[in-house]
Amino acid sequence: MGQRARLSLLLCLVVLWVAGLTAADEEGNQDESLESKTLSAEDQVKDHSTGTRVVAGQIFLESGKSDSQSEDEENFHSQEEEKENSLEELNSLEMSNLLNKDLEEAEVQSPVLTAIGGTADGEPCHFPFLFMEKEYPECTADGREDGRLWCATTYDYKKDQKWGFCETEEQSNKRRQMQEAEDVYQTGMKILNESSKKAQKKEAYQYLLKAADMNHTKAMEKVSYALLFGDYLKQNIQSSKELFEKLTEEGSPKGQMALGFLYASGLGVNSSQAKALVYYTFGALGGNLIAHMILGYRYWVGIGVLPSCESALTHYRLVANHVASDISLTGGTVVQRIRLADEVENPGMASGMLEDDLIQYYQFLAEKGDVQAQVGLGQLHLHGGRGVEQNHQRAFEYFNQAANAGNSHAMAFLGKMYSEGSDVVPQSNETALQYFKKAADMGNPVGQSGLGMAYLYGRGVPVNYELALKYFQKAAEQGWVDGQLQLGSMYYNGIGVKRDYKQALKYFNLASQGGHILAFYNLAQMHATGTGVMRSCHTAVELFKNVCERGRWSERLMTAYNSYKDGDSNSAVVQYLLLAEQGYEVAQSNAAFIFDQKASIVEENETYPRALLHWNRAASQGYTVARIKLGDYHFYGFGTDVDYETAFIHYRLASEQQHSAQAMFNLGYMHEKGLGIKQDLHLAKRFYDMAAEASPDAQVPVFLALCKLRVIYSLQYVREINIRDVFSHVDMDQLLGPEWDLYLMTIIALLLGTIIAYRQRQHQAIPRPAGLRPAVPQQEPPPEHQPPQ
Repeated sequence: MGQRARLSLLLCLVVLWVAGLTAADEEGNQDESLESKTLSAEDQVKDHSTGTRVVAGQIFLESGKSDSQSEDEENFHSQEEEKENSLEELNSLEMSNLLNKDLEEAEVQSPVLTAIGGTADGEPCHFPFLFMEKEYPECTADGREDGRLWCATTYDYKKDQKWGFCETEEQSNKRRQMQEAEDVYQTGMKILNESSKKAQKKEAYQYLLKAADMNHTKAMEKVSYALLFGDYLKQNIQSSKELFEKLTEEGSPKGQMALGFLYASGLGVNSSQAKALVYYTFGALGGNLIAHMILGYRYWVGIGVLPSCESALTHYRLVANHVASDISLTGGTVVQRIRLADEVENPGMASGMLEDDLIQYYQFLAEKGDVQAQVGLGQLHLHGGRGVEQNHQRAFEYFNQAANAGNSHAMAFLGKMYSEGSDVVPQSNETALQYFKKAADMGNPVGQSGLGMAYLYGRGVPVNYELALKYFQKAAEQGWVDGQLQLGSMYYNGIGVKRDYKQALKYFNLASQGGHILAFYNLAQMHATGTGVMRSCHTAVELFKNVCERGRWSERLMTAYNSYKDGDSNSAVVQYLLLAEQGYEVAQSNAAFIFDQKASIVEENETYPRALLHWNRAASQGYTVARIKLGDYHFYGFGTDVDYETAFIHYRLASEQQHSAQAMFNLGYMHEKGLGIKQDLHLAKRFYDMAAEASPDAQVPVFLALCKLRVIYSLQYVREINIRDVFSHVDMDQLLGPEWDLYLMTIIALLLGTIIAYRQRQHQAIPRPAGLRPAVPQQEPPPEHQPPQ
């Protein structure tokens, strides 16, 4: 009896453990969820010593695993050893019989499908059953014109003719309706994905609208966001809200996240940060990455919650894991960050966008055989950005032309495209290796790095860590970020070299200076776990945030900018608001700028308070213009009460932290006028001078301000002294000599003489009136010049 009790207890432990694994697997299958390697929330904020893996561009060997494991892993392994020891005490045959018995009981307890109607109403369906010489392991609609599912209650339907329906008529109608909705949805998505023309995309959304009307969940998600942003459908926030509410009731994480956004921004509903937090949390629990990113930012700066670095780290790391795993060998898409304020206030400043005329000029050069133009256009189309859409077909064509002309850079990028593979270029390690070798032989760092990758992972060649290290070092010495990243990865994992975290940190830092996403990710992991560096939650969160902002959702920055350029500021501001919720500083400043321009999507009396809110968030992330705007809003009372002291504080922060000439000039003016601070003309002059030194553009206004300041200072000095007392204390004989009065009279006489002489000369130069001039007889012209009669 005691042995059976021990068996039962052990089986309970095993079942609970398997159930936990099953639950984890189910969470991994949710939409937008992370890969199975994603750490749990507790593990992510735990200080691991060396157990952390750096993703992307690295090989993970079992032997390379650190001896010091996390506390959770030790507990897990100890539990496993206890289970193994217990199992050894049991008789294997008895355990087998007991497990079989439990499985039989589980089968008995599983729900049995019962036939409805037909010739065997109420009897259990028999699976598999034989119909028309074919076995069916589940219900089928074969043999019925109405498409209703049925089953046989015995094995041989032809022999026994025992059957019944698997669903009621209502369930059947609903299933067929959902199948029809799925077909319509797939048709719309096919048109949407295969077309780049706006008219065809609008047609695709008509199919999606039809599917959404049939309660198709994914179609409803697509349509609701299109209505919110005005993408190919007329913007209608109220309709989108109703769809989001419907999706939320069905448990859609996307709907929950979007409804949280509406409550956070106060669009279509009364603003409520508490409700927003609830919906964001449900969306994040459902696996929505944008909801995780929003929560990470909120915990980071303390919006609606108490600031918590560890909570922010948990959410940002979840998203960063997904972004890092999505990075390909050719790199991710380029994130174009355009500030509307800089573009409007400084029209001459380059926004990073390429004009159509300039692109056409480069295309003309490429067609004429200019190799540099071909390589440049190839890279531009490979990664996208600067107003050019990603197009692998055109990138391949330009690289091919340049490679045929002997350009090593083009050869290396062709190798990258073949190594990665795409719809345009089939994946081929052999072809990639050929291009990498040609480029590497010509000393190209991109080719050297690609060749190192081939030897590191065994792509087309046997794995050779020594050669991989050699080529990565060559590429890193020439400053190529991929070589630096892979070299850091090898030192981090101890592959081909002795494990050295300091060297890994060095090369990751070098690669991060070149803007490599995975370098930021690897550095974030090291700072989060304290591997090779002192653990710093603050630094880890900033680095993870940088990685998260390189995700696919960053493409909406460009979509919002295009909407603004097309004159649709309402669509642009909603898109910027969602990105602002995710923590994009450029989106926060752009949303504030549009509100500052009196956006019509909200009431007029709400524009300045909303702008003030987003200027404040952008300023907290270090944007100088936003900090100055905060000072202006408090100075003039835009969206808040006039508060010179607060304005002074913001100007001083912008002056001290960002060395802004505008802020220094404003501080000088406030010291001059005594606004928010005691009047001090000396400090005013000091800030004016600092502004002139900080920016050449400030020199002219500073000169005028200083002239004004000198006049004010002179008048103030005159008011403060008594002129009579001054002259009474002045001894003219001592100052100018005993005959000073003669000198003064002589000077006055000379001045009078000069004035009289000038007036006389001016009088002589005045012409006489025409009526007093003597008449001059007119002579007749010579005969030869007389006009004909």
